[in-house]
Amino acid sequence: MSEAKRRTVLCPLAEIADGCSKGFALGAGAAQRELFVVRSNGRLYAYENSCPHTDGPLDWTPDQFLTVERDFIQCATHGALFRIETGECLDGPCLGQWLRAVRVVLEDGVVVLDD
Repeated sequence: MSEAKRRTVLCPLAEIADGCSKGFALGAGAAQRELFVVRSNGRLYAYENSCPHTDGPLDWTPDQFLTVERDFIQCATHGALFRIETGECLDGPCLGQWLRAVRVVLEDGVVVLDD
């Protein structure tokens, strides 16, 4: 017997403009999980909100995970840059490490976490 996947509605797609990002906190207390979604060139990319260098959150300001040019994910703590499409660190103290990807799907115009 296979395990059923958990599906958690995150938000309507319209809440994440192309070239923007949005953070989410799921659960509470010790079980809380933080993640973020980036919409870039019409595609969705999602990662845990945890820098591989410090295990701290990537954002200081809510929903701000991208560089000013919106071409990389940036850690607000030390400026590390990550490729949007893969989560690979391209510059900074975690060079060569990766953000932990999470799977999201689009269902009827709604972004859904597909665990």
